[in-house]
Amino acid sequence: MKPAPPIAPDSAPGFQANLPDAADVVIIGGGIAGVTAALYLARDGLSVVLCEKGLVAGEQSSRNWGWVRAQGRDEAEIPIMLRARRLWQALAQDLGDVLGLRTCGVTYLASDQAGMDRYAAWLAIAHAHGLDSRLMGRAELRDALPNAAGWPGALTTPSDMRAEPATAVPAIARLAASEGVIIREHCAVRALDVAAGRVAGVITEAGRLRADRVLLAGGAWSGLFAANAGLNLPQLSVRATVAATEPMEEFWPGAAADSGLAFRRRADGGYTLAPGMAHDFWIGPAAFRHLRAYLPMMRRDLRLTRLQPAAPRGYPDAWTTPRRWSADRPSPFEAMRVLSPDPNPVRISRLQDDFAAAFPRIGRPRIRAAWAGMIDTLPDQVPVLDQTTLPGFFVATGLSGHGFGIGPGIGRVMADMIQDGDTGHDLSRFRYRRFLDGSAIRLGPDL
Repeated sequence: MKPAPPIAPDSAPGFQANLPDAADVVIIGGGIAGVTAALYLARDGLSVVLCEKGLVAGEQSSRNWGWVRAQGRDEAEIPIMLRARRLWQALAQDLGDVLGLRTCGVTYLASDQAGMDRYAAWLAIAHAHGLDSRLMGRAELRDALPNAAGWPGALTTPSDMRAEPATAVPAIARLAASEGVIIREHCAVRALDVAAGRVAGVITEAGRLRADRVLLAGGAWSGLFAANAGLNLPQLSVRATVAATEPMEEFWPGAAADSGLAFRRRADGGYTLAPGMAHDFWIGPAAFRHLRAYLPMMRRDLRLTRLQPAAPRGYPDAWTTPRRWSADRPSPFEAMRVLSPDPNPVRISRLQDDFAAAFPRIGRPRIRAAWAGMIDTLPDQVPVLDQTTLPGFFVATGLSGHGFGIGPGIGRVMADMIQDGDTGHDLSRFRYRRFLDGSAIRLGPDL
């Protein structure tokens, strides 16, 4: 397979369907969650319009690691993730190898005994949900990774998978379009159309579109959109840097990570590398506004964060980005069609050094391409999957860097919710109102 870097921001739009006057559901955002929700709603017989301000999968849905994992998730996410696995397999039946879907396992490599203890504690959750997760000792891990310098052990889930983000999501979008979803790229939704206290449609840059149900799946832009609609959604975003190596001999068939280095085999014969969970955070107005909510996360994870004083112009939380705008004028979403941050070059160089230290027999890898994405997160590191306080307005956001794998499950859940159907899951952990009713912040797993 040819290498598949993230979708280039200057790519020509491939979805240019004419907008109707009305639809049953409008979806804002063409990432994995929005695209799969659109597909499942259409299969349920609803008319669906998906508006994407830039390009389908142009942002984090083509920039992530490509992991499709149940391992390490918050317990409330695991049932949705297990459903997502089945949906991925069904999509592969429809679409073939363009998804790059492989069952290859996901492995967390422990840096010390404390890490092994955390993994052992999480196993109780895994086994309660029927996962095949297990611990690997030093000797077994040494046999599996003979080129490595050595880790004391690991947590592994053999049934986890990987896929190719930059080809998978556009392929699912094409499938959705073939089944009746109207998809329009370069079509920003500027604002909600509200009448009699509930959603009546949306106002796009191409005009008004009537619909009594709207799903916001806008990734890093969701908080900004919600705020303009008068809703409080305490979302922030961090920059995550990723690289792809030149083709190299396979030393590990799946995906793995320790505290500072993540890697997974690519379909093009190379590896995707990332600096673990380390990231960069630009301080902006929303950071101050939501500071109290994020204090528990900061106390735990600030060591992984490099703080910077101001985001580049046009970013969702840049100091000069408007927080309010009129629907009859261009919005911040038209000013920046695709949020495409530059990768952090220091992290790329350190990635190569860390890889060489971990795999001295392989040495420093040659980098074919590097990129970055803005990961949307919420104060407890689990998403909002809910109808908001505005009737008819639904939100699926805050997927916190692990949305690609669970994406089809999220899409199915939201499709059921929008139709007032049984989602099949306990979604109380993902309530929108948890940030409004004084609920304590309960962080996701620290693995």
